[in-house]
Amino acid sequence: MKAIDSVKVEVSVVLGRAVMPIHQLLKMGRGAVIELETLQNDPVMVYANNRRIAKGEIMIQGDGIAVSILDLVNSE
Repeated sequence: MKAIDSVKVEVSVVLGRAVMPIHQLLKMGRGAVIELETLQNDPVMVYANNRRIAKGEIMIQGDGIAVSILDLVNSE
């Protein structure tokens, strides 16, 4: 079991997504705002190695940001 303990897994959290024309993307600069197709209290998606594993909610923890897991996603 010790060998598996050293395996690294990349965990990503997706707040939301947006679709826009390439010309709009190319015109963006510092201070640009991208509006997401997500509401403030919608759950975020948690991925491990690009595979969705859970839904969660964003939390403030001290000076940082954390994710609290709400539901695990079936791997079927």
